[in-house]
Amino acid sequence: MSVDPTPETVQTFIAEDDGEPIVMLNLLAYKPDGGQARYGEYAALTVPHMARVKAELLYFGDAITPLVPNDGVQWDAVVLVKYPSRSAFLEMVMDPEYQKITHIRTEALAEAVLQPTRYVAG
Repeated sequence: MSVDPTPETVQTFIAEDDGEPIVMLNLLAYKPDGGQARYGEYAALTVPHMARVKAELLYFGDAITPLVPNDGVQWDAVVLVKYPSRSAFLEMVMDPEYQKITHIRTEALAEAVLQPTRYVAG
């Protein structure tokens, strides 16, 4: 399983842009022997990039024993980030300065889900 988006999934993400805010659900499984610390380094380095596009960290927490387990991945952490729009997210991840740190995320994770969500009510 890849921990990074593919060109195809990015194209679909762009094509479905309605200009509305999104909340990005991140499910993270760290690599053993330093993945958690490495991801912490990446997270700290993303702060100015998120601020530049007005993204907001809503939640970052450790995953604990699941109530409905599956036979697949045991997630280590959950992160929720609100972006003003899909284009704001893309602006951040396509920035050359941000691109300089993405390898840290890739190196830190064994598995990941990056699931855009949109508000239904509220």
